[in-house]
Order: sequence, then structure tokens, then C-alpha cells
Amino acid sequence: MHLFNKNVVGSAQKQIDIDGVRDGILMLTNNKFCCVVETSAINFELKSDSEQDALIDIYQSFLNSLGGPIQIIIRTREIDLDNYLMEIESKALKELDIYQQQLQKYVQYIKGLVNVNKILTRSFYVVIPLCPLTKQDYDLVKEQLTLRTDIVIKGLQRLGMHARLLSSLELLNLFYVFYNPKLAKIEPLSDSALRIMHAALIKQDLGDD
Repeated sequence: MHLFNKNVVGSAQKQIDIDGVRDGILMLTNNKFCCVVETSAINFELKSDSEQDALIDIYQSFLNSLGGPIQIIIRTREIDLDNYLMEIESKALKELDIYQQQLQKYVQYIKGLVNVNKILTRSFYVVIPLCPLTKQDYDLVKEQLTLRTDIVIKGLQRLGMHARLLSSLELLNLFYVFYNPKLAKIEPLSDSALRIMHAALIKQDLGDD
């Protein structure tokens, strides 16, 4: 079952083809699985020399503790302020004239700022894959991925980062936004739509078993 718009390049669909999502685990084609951890970042350049040396040592220890490969993804996107500005304009109508003028000036200032300089935000993800050589029971796959994910999260926390495992619904929404950025801005997936999609993927996976 594809989560992507029909206009998305076919090769992208083949590279990330989701067979199912369960317990925060992506079940991909060819007997592949993965979990995705969302993490914060550290401004390494602002650290002192001693702090940088300590972080490098901890990071080296973290890499040595991994029992397999990981993938680090940095997602950069433009912040959408349309809804925020519409809400400000709506509230301004309920204020006194003097406050209305101030809020309208503020909205115009923000619009001008965004037009000149794009305001970007970055999200950081760590993908933990599992590719068994032979088909394994789901409970065993879950156990192995849970162990690897715990190691990654604890390692990132030792570096001073906030890290957490994405849930099944968060994973579905992440892929939807990744491959349908324009559509996601106009038609974001509701919780009910995500749950329906999640249920369909689980049903399909159980049917394959």
C-alpha cells in the first residue's frame, strides 16, 4: 500500500514501499524493517574545547555500541506561517481600533520578513534498520528492534539530546508529508484519516501472514 501521490516519481515509491506499520515499526518489502527516532540537535560550535572533546568521546562510544548500521536524516523545510497569521488577523477584528492597527502592522511586518527571508526549521531523525537473512517471527523482530532502538535513544541522551521513538501514526504522517509536501500543506492528514490508514496497513500485513 503506497502512501504517496500518484505524481511522485516511481523510483521513490520502489525505494520506500511500506507493507505495514505496527508498534512503531515500519515493515518494508523484501523482509526489511525499521524504526525511526526523532532527536534534537546540539550546537557543537558553541561548546568549549573541553566540552567538544567530551562530546566526541561520547559519540565515538555511542557508535561503537551499535550492533548494526543506522541512517541519520536531516529534514529542512520552510515554516508555514499562514495559519498563524490568519489567526492573528482574526483576533485583531475583536480588539479595539488601536490594538487592531498594531496587530495589522505586526502581520504586515511578518509577511514582509517571510517574503524576503525564508524561515527554515530542521528536524533530525535516526533510522534503525533490521534486515534478517531469513523470515522471522514478528515478535522476534520487534524484540531485536526494541533493543537496538533503546541503545540508540540512550546513546543520544548521553550526548545531551532529546530522543524518542515515533509512533505508527507519526510515521505515516511523516511519509505523507515527505512525499506530498504541497498537498500536505493544503490537506493535512487528520487523526481519523491516519487511523484508517494505519488500520488498513495492519489488516493487509496480517492478511499476508
